[in-house]
Amino acid sequence: MSEVTEQLGHEAQYDNAEYENTTLVFNDEDNIEDMYLTFGVAEEEYGIGISYVTEVVGLQRIMGVPDVPSFIKGVINLRGKVIPVMDVRLRFNMPSKPYTERTVIIVLDIDTVMIGLVVDHVSEVLEIPESHIDLPTRMGETSQHGVIKGFGKQGKKVAIILDIERLVSNQRIEINQALHAVLEAV
Repeated sequence: MSEVTEQLGHEAQYDNAEYENTTLVFNDEDNIEDMYLTFGVAEEEYGIGISYVTEVVGLQRIMGVPDVPSFIKGVINLRGKVIPVMDVRLRFNMPSKPYTERTVIIVLDIDTVMIGLVVDHVSEVLEIPESHIDLPTRMGETSQHGVIKGFGKQGKKVAIILDIERLVSNQRIEINQALHAVLEAV
């Protein structure tokens, strides 16, 4: 079971120190496969499977790493673990924006590889059954290579559900190379 920390559904007070963590608790009857952490980037709401999320932390010092794509902002040191960080805005070719007090890093564990995603804000955890997710289409055919897994609907809310493994899969080699370069330098 993943631990999700930080603000979910409420504003937090921010300062330069690391944020105080709070834990989100799931009932035993909650289906983890239908749970999505939703977050905002620009004007859109996105969702990722909660099973990938280890925690949400406040923005902290990101150490730049050379020779990586521009959307890989660098690495953070989170309790002794060096974690590469990707800015989702830049990954989606959106204009960059100064980070604010609501900007957070979602820390993910994808096949035992830790990675952080910088997002504008975290919204909430939604339960979206598979039957409420419309598959993406491209010119009448189902997309098999994009990062969009589908469009999740819960009531009037719609979130773009991301295939997180595809989102980072093209970058794993470069991320791993950057991470090894940083670890060798330390």
